[in-house]
Amino acid sequence: MSRHISRIAVAAAAMGLAATVALPAVAASHGHHVPAPHHSRSAVVLGAIQYDSPGRDDRSNRSLNAEWVTVKNTGHLPINIEGWTLSDKSGHSYRFGNLRLNGHSQVRVHTGIGHDNRRDVYQDRRAYVWDNTGDTATLRNDHRRFVDAESWGRHGH
Repeated sequence: MSRHISRIAVAAAAMGLAATVALPAVAASHGHHVPAPHHSRSAVVLGAIQYDSPGRDDRSNRSLNAEWVTVKNTGHLPINIEGWTLSDKSGHSYRFGNLRLNGHSQVRVHTGIGHDNRRDVYQDRRAYVWDNTGDTATLRNDHRRFVDAESWGRHGH
């Protein structure tokens, strides 16, 4: 009997801890600015960003694809990011298709046109997305909840 009660107590404590851990993610999804982008509760985070395409900005597909954002899975387990979005401050948004990020893997989201694979996906745009002088890349999950953000330039880091 005492074993059964102990198991119930452990299960109740675990549920309470899970509810406590989930609260910051819910609070962040109510449109509040989250100034500390690297305090995400998700294993999926933004990595390196090349917001200023090297060379001349001639809007060629090669130049557009040299502008990219990395999305990384820092955890051990695979995560399907289908329906997640990557957006900028101007409202440009890219929605991920069926993409499984294995543990400790990453994908580059290129601005231009290309063929998606496990390491690279393409927004299929014919114009630059990321503002070189200052912008914010924001990652949201398939429930439109904030996951991570990275800023640069005038109002960024």
